[in-house]
Parts: sequence; structure tokens; C-alpha cells
Amino acid sequence: MTSDHEETHRDPNADPAVKRHALVTGAGTGIGRATAARLRRDGWNLTLMGRSRSTLGETADLLTDDSGTGVELAVADITDRAAIDTALARSVARLGPLDAVVANSGQGGPNHPGPNDRFADLVAVNLVGTYNTLRAGQEVLAPDTGPRHFVVVASILARIGVPGYTGYCASKTGLLGLVRALAMELAPEEVMVNAVCPGWVDTEMARAGIADMATEMEVGYEQALAVAMSEVPLGRMSAPEDIAAFIAWLIGGEARGITGQTLDINNGAWM
Repeated sequence: MTSDHEETHRDPNADPAVKRHALVTGAGTGIGRATAARLRRDGWNLTLMGRSRSTLGETADLLTDDSGTGVELAVADITDRAAIDTALARSVARLGPLDAVVANSGQGGPNHPGPNDRFADLVAVNLVGTYNTLRAGQEVLAPDTGPRHFVVVASILARIGVPGYTGYCASKTGLLGLVRALAMELAPEEVMVNAVCPGWVDTEMARAGIADMATEMEVGYEQALAVAMSEVPLGRMSAPEDIAAFIAWLIGGEARGITGQTLDINNGAWM
């Protein structure tokens, strides 16, 4: 993790050895942390964005070598566009412009009608916050030296409806339309925009979902997990690293021609 130092400038044309720079949001836990680890292993410089400096710091501690360079922390709430812009300005000054954005931040859980309905909050984070992230990232993309990439982490709930999850389903489904429109808009600039829809992934959010199921079913956690997995043809959750590997492939240079697409990783839960 870097500290304040002289501003550096990136010229990929002059120096092809300069590392690519990716922004990963929601990088403190789960898919975001796994994606950061995979990209770092693949040689990327990283800006890790999230709301919690402590969890981002934990991720950074897993990634940095003895030099402590190439990883920046950016504490920001993605519902606040100005905060994203400010955080990115600092990291871009140190690591150079972005070659990729992995918009992974999100909020889960159910919502129900009434005075405490979370629908608007879920949409604000999952849909509007992702839009804020992509537009902010667009402003600091690397010069047009080849494909740049936006990857949006949506959900299998963008494909199917679940009672009690109207806010989550609606916000994640909206991301697929956002991806298609933005892919058309940015194609002339050779910016590839795609969505990934994970099914059950072994993360804190998924475990909380299973716990909610257990409460509603009035059974134990393991019983609820068994019920959930009985609806998955391969009978298992994905690991966060499975999703990270796919994201790394999408932005790694071998997925040329893939844009405006929604790609599913769900162990057969939706076909």
C-alpha cells in the first residue's frame, strides 16, 4: 500500500512493461477480495475501493510485496459520485489511468412493504452506485491504446425472481440493461462492458441469505443450506476465486469481441 509520494505518469505506448491499473470496488471481502488477489497475481496495479478502511487494509495486506507499491486504498461510498471522483483522482495520480473497472460493490438482503422498506436503498447502492462507479471510471480511463474493460458483478437474481427480494432483483436486473446500453455507447472507444451473474457464492452475503432462509423455514442453518443446494444441479456453491478467475480472463486480453454480454456462473442453477 503506497503512502504519499511524487506523482507518477503512465505512458503505455512508451513503456509496455508498465503495469495495467484496475479499480475493484467492494474489495474488502468476498468476490472483490478474491478478484483483487487474482489480478495482483496476474501483475495488475490495483485501486481497492470500499466503505471500510479496515477491511480494505486487510485485503491490501494480502496483496502487497515488500515494496508496498502498486496497491492504493480508496475509501468511498459508491452512492456519492463526488467521493468516488476524489478517491480516484488520488489513485490515478499515483498508479496512472485505469485500464479496467470491476464494479463489484453491492448490498443484499430482503425488503418488505412498509415504513422500513429497503427498496430505494438497494437500488441506490446496487444500480445507481454502479452507474456512478462506471462513469467515474470512464473519466480516468487510459488513453485509447487498446481494449479497456468494465465488468459489473450482478447476480443470478437478475435472471430469476425471489419473493421478498424485490429490491435486490430489480436493482441487479437493471444492471444488465445498463451494461448493454453502455457497451453500445463505449464500443467506438474500444471499451468492453460486460456483466457477470454469480449464483450462490461462499461469501458473507450468501451465508446471511442462508441464515435468513433458515429463520423463515424454522430450521437449522445446515438444513436450509441443503435445501438451497438441492436446487443447484452441481449441488454446490462457487468459491469467490471461481468468479475472480472469470473476471481476470474477461479483462486479461483473451476475451476480445465479448461486450454487452451477461455471463453466468451458477453451477447450473439457471440455464
